[in-house]
Amino acid sequence: ETAGTRGQLEPGPGQLWPWCPRPARCAQKCMKCKEASPVLVIRVGDAFCKACFREYFVHKFRAMLGKNRAIYPGEKVLLALSGGPASSSMLRQVQEGLSRETAKKLRFMPGIIYVDEGAVCGQSLAEREKTLLQLETVLQASGFPYHLAHLEEVFDLPSSILQRVPHNPAGPKDSYKEAVEGFIRQQRQEEGGGPSLPERQIQEKLAEVSVRDAPGMEGLAAPEARLLAAVRTEQLIRLFGSVKTLTAKEELLQTLRNHLILHTARAHRYSKVMMGDSCTRLAVKLLTNLSLGRGASLAMDTGFSDDRHGDVVVVRPMREYSAKEIAFYNHLFGVPTVFTPALDTKALEKASIHRVIERFLYGLQAEFPSTVSTVYRTGEKLSATPGDAGPAAEPERCLLCLCALDTNVGTCERCPPAPGQHRLRSLDPFP
Repeated sequence: ETAGTRGQLEPGPGQLWPWCPRPARCAQKCMKCKEASPVLVIRVGDAFCKACFREYFVHKFRAMLGKNRAIYPGEKVLLALSGGPASSSMLRQVQEGLSRETAKKLRFMPGIIYVDEGAVCGQSLAEREKTLLQLETVLQASGFPYHLAHLEEVFDLPSSILQRVPHNPAGPKDSYKEAVEGFIRQQRQEEGGGPSLPERQIQEKLAEVSVRDAPGMEGLAAPEARLLAAVRTEQLIRLFGSVKTLTAKEELLQTLRNHLILHTARAHRYSKVMMGDSCTRLAVKLLTNLSLGRGASLAMDTGFSDDRHGDVVVVRPMREYSAKEIAFYNHLFGVPTVFTPALDTKALEKASIHRVIERFLYGLQAEFPSTVSTVYRTGEKLSATPGDAGPAAEPERCLLCLCALDTNVGTCERCPPAPGQHRLRSLDPFP
């Protein structure tokens, strides 16, 4: 507004200011409804109004679960919540999907787990307690059973966490189509307009499970419990202090966190674990794993489904969302998030391989907006099993990540062949 334009009436609906610097953009309409004015632009030309963006966001989440057919009606699913934008948005999608007003309701039984990593991220005890109080407010508002775990509990995990457990034969025996058809038949047979049988079972199970389930937390007031917690914290700090590089520390933290989530899922009979990895995060993870020599396990680390543990399957329903879409959704619809510092908070740009790859991708994304989606779509073409794999015996697996070992590459011409093994032909023209 300038001195010469003050006092003029504002333009009516559908009209523009006569001095508007970008009349073409201001006159743009939502690409879906073609009527309302857009509030955000996801990509070039993809402008959405608030209502259409919400419908688009919700549909993408439901379509990801429906397309992969990984979660059966009545199955117990553990949501891994970190307090960040992606996992908080995933929790909101599950909440809305289980509400009565939803047309296509989700039919599984959710639970939430939060892993406190403040001991290795430089947080004091007071800061950790403050973060837990903030997160507990969000968890209680969800109405789902939740589990508060501390990273120090990894010292008490059983050795079975390092072994692959066969799939539970007591799980869903029918195909996904048969399970859904059976659910629809039961729903149609219900009379009186009350909740259907699977829905009542879900409500009864949620009522039976206590709202808070944090093993070992109820006795923290005792001096013995506080002493034990202090000893475990000191052991954890010494463990991470013995690791010299930030790259190795981040890999160690990810491994311990996964072990703790897996143990909680097995202890409370969850058959699925939902991770909040976004498309942007998976693109960074793909290039990071390549740099770390983990190319053989890329399909499991970045795919929708990860069944390396056997009885507990990890799914990633947020993998189609970019970080920009998640940030816009959380801002427009008031999704609560809790900031928790990580190992690389306030670290230098080249402090670790993870930071270098992240900075590299984000820099390219700013200049070429299709960078992240290109890397992500390339990773989608990877397969968890090689194309020439036959019905062979169970492969040897890594002790920590449980991925199949890819170290059996045979022998060269200079090495004597093993009994019953053919010599590999050398590709070197001058052996």
